Amino acid sequence: MTTRPIRFFHRGAIVEIAAAAPTRTVLDWLREDAHRRGTKEGCNEGDCGACTVVVGTIAEPGASNAVRGLRLETVNACIQFLPTLDGKALFTVEDLKAIDAGAPHAGRDDALHPVRDDELHPVQQAMVDCHGSQCGFCTPGFVMSLWSVYEPHMHAGTRPTRQQLADELSGNLCRCTGYRPILDAGQRMFDLPAAALDTAPVLAALRAMQRDGDLAYAADAADGAEGRFFAPRSLDALAALRAQHPKAQLLAGSTDIGLWVNKQFKPLGDLIYLGAVDELRRIATTGGDLWIGAGASLEDAWRALAARWASLTEVWLRFASPPIRHAGTMGGNVANGSPIGDSAPVLMALDAQLELRHGARTRRLALTDFYVDYMKNRLEPGEFVQAIVVPALPADRVVRAYKISKRFDCDISALCAGFAIELDGDVVRAVRLAFGGMAAIVKRAAQAEAALVGRRWDEAALRDAQAALANDFEPLTDMRASAGYRQQVARNLLQRFWLETRRHDPLGANATSVWSVMPHAPQPGLTEPTP
Repeated sequence: MTTRPIRFFHRGAIVEIAAAAPTRTVLDWLREDAHRRGTKEGCNEGDCGACTVVVGTIAEPGASNAVRGLRLETVNACIQFLPTLDGKALFTVEDLKAIDAGAPHAGRDDALHPVRDDELHPVQQAMVDCHGSQCGFCTPGFVMSLWSVYEPHMHAGTRPTRQQLADELSGNLCRCTGYRPILDAGQRMFDLPAAALDTAPVLAALRAMQRDGDLAYAADAADGAEGRFFAPRSLDALAALRAQHPKAQLLAGSTDIGLWVNKQFKPLGDLIYLGAVDELRRIATTGGDLWIGAGASLEDAWRALAARWASLTEVWLRFASPPIRHAGTMGGNVANGSPIGDSAPVLMALDAQLELRHGARTRRLALTDFYVDYMKNRLEPGEFVQAIVVPALPADRVVRAYKISKRFDCDISALCAGFAIELDGDVVRAVRLAFGGMAAIVKRAAQAEAALVGRRWDEAALRDAQAALANDFEPLTDMRASAGYRQQVARNLLQRFWLETRRHDPLGANATSVWSVMPHAPQPGLTEPTP
């Protein structure tokens, strides 16, 4: 791989970076190098949304958030390393000033057409009209999140519901104004004269950068940075590179590893980035099995799962925030092995397998057998997770997922549960009970499952399974929950599962969850068998 600069589209031109450290964040580059200080630093860990920017990529067919061939997605600039922008487009709050509804102005041939000094973009003007800003620190992040909603809806001639706007803003925190006037602004922006991004020059630049090929990047020696950044663009190149550098740190969405740098000041050494490999972002159905590439975003992966099981919609929309789901990957969430990762319990309930690759060799391993101990797994040196494979399940398997956290939206779980059951009449034929947050690893409750298989799915069996949970888990007490609370909630969730899936008089979702009465727009193609 030939060493070359980082190249991305920004402010109407392709920018080349050759001197920044591989772990320099997009936020630091914007504020300190490019002097674009509209993007703010708040928590510096991808939680508050003050640093929200929008990244543009060439849209695949059927991609969400697509505008005339360009996919626009919010990300947190504070935890994205600068080299991950290679081959992409970067939009910040300053860009909105230069987007006009009319034809290009004379003398300008870039994608951003200037407006008068006293004009604002409809998103910004709506924030002013609705008094959506007070101290203003969080405002640029809100504006960028709203713009990422505005563009695709404006082009399609549609409008999001108020709840959809709230979902899109779940990764932006406001301590002053509160959300009511900001949601008002999200609705008001569609009433103002339209302003459209000209995507043609952006797409032309992105296609030109596709010819650059693989990225091997190392900062100039004078920078003092250590480590190299590799971004192969094919799966075979990635496999060969991983085998050649088995100790290099794999990087996908940077939603976890970014904090190692920002908060732990940890040197990472060589980095191998998965985000440029198209094959790893693929999601496909083969023989009934759902194949989720390890580089597929959390947003796309959860959407695919929820299309099969509508009951997973809540945990999808409550998994972190849109900027985190756009950048992070389900493969990374699973490979990372955090005991509070919300993907693994659900995937275990679905009997998911991991497709592991070393060089040209691949093997499959059940996810339930992947974790050994806290943050330890069965990956061999030079091996990586290539895909998550969710098998075709019996039509009568009923799936549920429950997330318990202090804050409803995008908070780290105190515990997360993925449950599935198959009944033969009133008798339990098969059951999966997987928990995160209850042990050093995500795992299934083997003894609780054994207490149910072959039994009538009645209250007596439920009580035996609840009692068995004490033998399956010895949870810890930490800042998110006490051990006693976790044990009690685990038992309560099992009871809720029984109430929702028992054969006789099952309770509807409106009796067990506030989610059912929230006015979310129905997701297309979501179906699930009735217990």
